[in-house]
Amino acid sequence: MFARSLIIRSLYAACLAGATMNHVRSILAQGWLPEHLPWPTAAYWSSLTLLDPLAAFLLFLRPRIGIAGTMAIIASNVVHNLWFVSAHRDTRGFLDAVVNDPFLLSQIAFLVFVGLTARLASPVADRPRAAAHDDRP
Repeated sequence: MFARSLIIRSLYAACLAGATMNHVRSILAQGWLPEHLPWPTAAYWSSLTLLDPLAAFLLFLRPRIGIAGTMAIIASNVVHNLWFVSAHRDTRGFLDAVVNDPFLLSQIAFLVFVGLTARLASPVADRPRAAAHDDRP
């Protein structure tokens, strides 16, 4: 039987692998640091090509570090992408731009999922709890 934490970490890793493929596809199409993007944005998005698979690997090799890395990556990615949409949207309003962006919505959903399940993703969560003993009469 698979442990709950392993299943959750496997879901995280699958999402990170999908994100890695998107970053690789983008780099192949536009280059490592696309000139049409602000340098910090291009560097950040390109760095995720390495950071996403590293976090996925660490989810199994060093789960606590992998979980923390996954949370840091997705939280910073959502914050950055919300800023980017706000600063570079077209004539649509911010909320309209966000709700009509399936990639951003999937990132927000993954952030919520990781936030809600991070404690359960730790292998410690699979260990049986010791029964509480109350020695009082």
